[in-house]
Amino acid sequence: MAEPSRPASPAAANRVEAESSFALLMRARDGDSDARDVLFTRYLPRLQRLAHGRLPPWARGAVDTGDVVQDTLLQVFQKIGTFKPEHEGAFFGYLHQALMNRIRDEIRKAQRRGVSESLDSQKPDLEPSPLDLLIGQRAREIYEAALERLKPTDREAIILRVELGLSVQEVAQALNKPSVSAAHMAISRALVRLTKEMSHGPRPRS
Repeated sequence: MAEPSRPASPAAANRVEAESSFALLMRARDGDSDARDVLFTRYLPRLQRLAHGRLPPWARGAVDTGDVVQDTLLQVFQKIGTFKPEHEGAFFGYLHQALMNRIRDEIRKAQRRGVSESLDSQKPDLEPSPLDLLIGQRAREIYEAALERLKPTDREAIILRVELGLSVQEVAQALNKPSVSAAHMAISRALVRLTKEMSHGPRPRS
């Protein structure tokens, strides 16, 4: 698996750091390694927030959540030339789906090999994620299933606002909305649709 390229020179780093993530995405698609490295650094903590609490301790085995996050980002960036984002928020949605797929794969692997760690492990429990504090641990499965059934634009709005904790203004910029009011309306409508979907329980997406 390819690793991120060496750090950019100071001059190049200053140039790309000032660019928007969307502009960097377009440059990375064209093979700009400096843009790709800055994007990797910029998105890594955001993806870690998405992953927080989603990989159970018993499913980690030889990998931990940090490994899963970095591997997911590396795989996405290896194929970034084929990704055509309409706005920055679309890339968040793409990363979210890639991360969820990877986490599900790790859980399935752990289930096949059996739990390798006793329940009285000395490892400390992780703090609950912001999402768990909002909806409760037991509602996560219902939430995840409902989120996948939403339209991409609704899913992106919820991920940005609820899971990543971006301000409404930041969501407006990420989703290329004309105003903060338009972003607020998009978020509100997405949450209404999510609530409706969650009322159906964790049924599979059609």
